[in-house]
Amino acid sequence: MFGLTFDKLLVIGVIAVFVVGPERLPKYAAQLSRLVRSLRDLANGAKDRMREEMGPDFDEVDWKKLDPRQYDPRRIIREALLDDPDTAAPVVKPVSAVPAPEGAYAQSQRFKREGKPAPWDSEAT
Repeated sequence: MFGLTFDKLLVIGVIAVFVVGPERLPKYAAQLSRLVRSLRDLANGAKDRMREEMGPDFDEVDWKKLDPRQYDPRRIIREALLDDPDTAAPVVKPVSAVPAPEGAYAQSQRFKREGKPAPWDSEAT
């Protein structure tokens, strides 16, 4: 639970006794216990609502697989690279790989290289 060991909790308790004082400490401890209980009830309520809305699919979900702490970019890339190529998504060429349409200057240069007159030059003469 957040990496808190018994030793750390004991130190926090001793500091709380000095800061809050022994007279007010029981009142604050009761408030803390009510807060923890209400947060636990809130989490259980959300879980029950999810179970109610998802139906029987809720129990089939592998929640450990969806845990963000399990996210490892290296593992995800490795699994993506080792996928069966038949089931992989088709490769799409980026837009930069598609040749751009030829402009008028490039067309005139091509006509010069090929030794042909440009169509617009013959119309002008």
